Amino acid sequence: MKRAIVLLFFVLSVSAAYGEIYKWVDANGKTYFSDSKPKSDSVEAVTLKINTYTDVSFDDGAGDVGEKVVMYSTSWCGYCKKARRYFERNNITFVEYDIERNRRAKAEYDRLGGRGVPVILVGTRRMNGFSVDGFKRIYQ
Repeated sequence: MKRAIVLLFFVLSVSAAYGEIYKWVDANGKTYFSDSKPKSDSVEAVTLKINTYTDVSFDDGAGDVGEKVVMYSTSWCGYCKKARRYFERNNITFVEYDIERNRRAKAEYDRLGGRGVPVILVGTRRMNGFSVDGFKRIYQ
């Protein structure tokens, strides 16, 4: 019985913490996003899709980028930040392409079949996501 009460409390607290994102356009045509619902009549709830890898996976045949390290990333991605810090701390030269700010990078990312960030290429090896051990596996 005690477990059931604890489980019920946990489920209720998680659902209470769930938030929504709202989108609306003002009279001047400017679009806004917020986590609190505005008083505007034309508000729409937005469903967000977090597009990051939660597990590391490896692929071959991504082309050949030579010996350099190439990372397709976004500015908000936590795994991208972790990879960036690792590369900098270990003096690993890398080229980074932000797929949200660079159309050519996004097109190349799409051509590679990217479905999340980061996508890291070394030679002909590819890592989807980031972990230190995973990176060491492709960076030899």
